Amino acid sequence: MRLPAHGSNPDHLFSALGMTKPAEIVDFSVNINPLGAPGAIKDHWPSLLAEIDDYPDPSASELKQMIGDHEGVAASQLLPGNGASELITLIARYLHGKKVLIIHPAFSEYASACRNEDCTIFYHVVHPPHWQLEKQALQKDIENVDAVFVCHPNNPTGVQYDKPAVDWLIDACEQSKTLLIIDEAFYDFASDPVTFIQKAVRSRFLLVLRSLTKMYSIAGLRLGFLAGQQELLARIQKTQPHWSLNAIALKAGVLCLNDQQHSRQTRQYMDTERARLFSFLKENEFLHSPSAINFYLIKDPSLDDQEALFQFLLQRGLVLRHTYNFPGLEGTWFRVAIKKKAENDLLMEALAEWKQGN
Repeated sequence: MRLPAHGSNPDHLFSALGMTKPAEIVDFSVNINPLGAPGAIKDHWPSLLAEIDDYPDPSASELKQMIGDHEGVAASQLLPGNGASELITLIARYLHGKKVLIIHPAFSEYASACRNEDCTIFYHVVHPPHWQLEKQALQKDIENVDAVFVCHPNNPTGVQYDKPAVDWLIDACEQSKTLLIIDEAFYDFASDPVTFIQKAVRSRFLLVLRSLTKMYSIAGLRLGFLAGQQELLARIQKTQPHWSLNAIALKAGVLCLNDQQHSRQTRQYMDTERARLFSFLKENEFLHSPSAINFYLIKDPSLDDQEALFQFLLQRGLVLRHTYNFPGLEGTWFRVAIKKKAENDLLMEALAEWKQGN
């Protein structure tokens, strides 16, 4: 059985499981903003469409300046890319043949991209219920590798690591001359966002990765960026194709960053819905990760393997993200995105039905 390696692939999922796909589904495996794209994208769509008859700006000057102003860094300390996935691939190419440590559970793309570049991959697994970094064990691992990937806030748990622990990790990598890549793709969903971009632009051994596709719900356009020292970014950029970013994505990114109200409204919504969902889960004796963002892990503690619950929900058209390809999880939890209120209600109704029958 080969399940999809990512979320947002329900057709493949039902086919792999030999199940008939219901006529209507809600895809909780997709963790982009349920409030959709900023209104400015729709309002300016005619002008965006007009961009398709010319080549895009190969230096992404306007977008880099906008991001730089937003983050308080120089445009030269930024490298935009065709989504975070392209930037992960560029980093993996830069690390060709090196030893790489991945703090797990984590986004599967780190391992697959590095494996394609003949890297030797090691795992450091954090554990429930708090899913926090363990300094003593990490110290030994860091000293034996060339690079470390860490996702903060974490995907798939949604957990924000304690800031002093991440500061320690940055310092430990600096001392051992180990490149640290902090993936902040979901940082702006947290009610108290924490970023390490300011440290990245001052260090030869730190990169911060960001995605604009999650918060602004523009996954189809593909847009992300790296922040770091200019010399390091220049080396990573060497294998990036010309015109990597399309013209519509470049203009859409500027429109999105101009709309800070959209981010604020999203965080307020997430805080309210997350509290409501977690209250229900506790009341109905489900376990969940202490997520601070727009998705979380869930499990029925009476089951070692969650497959029965997974299929129960699939039969009702509710598609959760399996975790069989996350080292440290291997199917013992599900990742669930926070969707619109009515969709979250459907999930809670189905979970309550499951408990009543079990």
